[in-house]
Amino acid sequence: MNRRQLLHGSAVLPALMLSPWRNAAAAADTLDTPFNPSMVRELARNLASKSFEAPDETLPAGLKDLTYDQYRSIRFSPERALWRDAKLPFEVQFFHRGFFYRNKVTIFEVADGKANAIRYNKDNFSFGPNVPAFTDGDLGFAGFRIHAPINKPDYQDEVCVFLGASYFRAVAAGETYGLSARGLSIDTGEAKGEEFPFFKAFWLERPVPNATALVIHALLDSKSCAASYRFTIRPGKTTVFDVEASLYPRADLEHAGLAPMTSMFFFGPNDRNDVDDFRPSVHDSDGLAIYNGKGESLWRPLSNPRDLQISTFQDVNPHGFGLMQREKNFFAYQDIESRFEMRPSLWVEPIGDWGEGAVILFEIPTKEEIHDNIAAFWRPKAPLKAKSETNLTYRLHWGPDAPKPHSLARFTRTGIGARGEGGKLFVLDLFGDNLKGIDPDSVKGIVTADKSEITNIVTQPNPNTGGWRLSFQCAVKKEPIELRAHLARDDKPLSEIWVYRWAP
Repeated sequence: MNRRQLLHGSAVLPALMLSPWRNAAAAADTLDTPFNPSMVRELARNLASKSFEAPDETLPAGLKDLTYDQYRSIRFSPERALWRDAKLPFEVQFFHRGFFYRNKVTIFEVADGKANAIRYNKDNFSFGPNVPAFTDGDLGFAGFRIHAPINKPDYQDEVCVFLGASYFRAVAAGETYGLSARGLSIDTGEAKGEEFPFFKAFWLERPVPNATALVIHALLDSKSCAASYRFTIRPGKTTVFDVEASLYPRADLEHAGLAPMTSMFFFGPNDRNDVDDFRPSVHDSDGLAIYNGKGESLWRPLSNPRDLQISTFQDVNPHGFGLMQREKNFFAYQDIESRFEMRPSLWVEPIGDWGEGAVILFEIPTKEEIHDNIAAFWRPKAPLKAKSETNLTYRLHWGPDAPKPHSLARFTRTGIGARGEGGKLFVLDLFGDNLKGIDPDSVKGIVTADKSEITNIVTQPNPNTGGWRLSFQCAVKKEPIELRAHLARDDKPLSEIWVYRWAP
């Protein structure tokens, strides 16, 4: 993990990161405790009926004030991984507490219907020469990571990691870590400040030989809500998480974010304001894709705005949404170390009816690539009421692309540049099998803007890419301009819908 991945969210989380598992789990913190799938849901329900206990960050002297480099030098010994000796298809390695990750996460192994606490053992870690000595005990863990053979049948690659608040991330075959998912977000972007729920305990079901999936249960808590999660993880060319969540608010949640995700967009061909960098693009995700309840496919390229930008896409029973990394060409980034072309996309597939609500997109200004400045999630129209129960099921697809619901062409690149005085030229590249061999004279570009005049709309095949290009000019005014474009033939769509907000 690089520095940005390790520090992910840490600047705003130190007071709310993780938590010891106290009263709610005390009864289960023993050997051979009976376990059934409903137990974690009952723990969450009971936890929500009690007053919230703030996280306890108690650590022995020597671990309280670790620097980034000191913490980075603490490594779990791979030969001590859970299930390695049994030669099972999954292995688990654990993260030490310290640095920003101070709170104790309790972790259990579930086997034969019983849960056994996994005990901290200092001998399972190696420590760098600059890590101060400390008195160990049952310190617990900060989190864990799962390994499985996704690239080679005889090698256990890292597949996913749970570390920090309710954050987790995953990769598919041939990928490196990029964006993250979260269990729950509360009051994101609100003036009163965001509340960060945290996973405080996990139950890892021991897989059988030749298993293709791993089941993980998690208990989440925060000042306003407790919740239970069941993750069924299937690594592969696309790594899939089946998520079953039960939420129990302590207070009314007017600004809950469901199936939330966070990412980084520093700059790209559509947004290079004040950037002096050798690389053409730097981002973990380049756009938000939405397949809404009306059957429309939307593509919203991301930007790094000068001011906080919030976009709301109202919907009823969405088919899916996600933060995508569509650009997969190394030459679009020219970064040998970061390999942004290998970062995964993350697609949320709702299971069942989610009702009325909106996909919310936050774009936060940043001057450094170490910060995750993009957030997206589903917000229900109606608040989640205190003392209620909300059950939610969805599927997370981590991989090179989202499941494709149709044959429409898709936008692959958005380029923006000056054109004359007070004008902008937009150049949009598309690709799709349905555009191959089509008569160019039959293709029409449909472009609209709410506060500007659109001129010089041009559509043409691009022989260099095998795709198509749609370009147009826009007269710029000071206020933000909402733009919308797609390709059509005989009034029938040939492409998804490109939506964009341009602001000076």
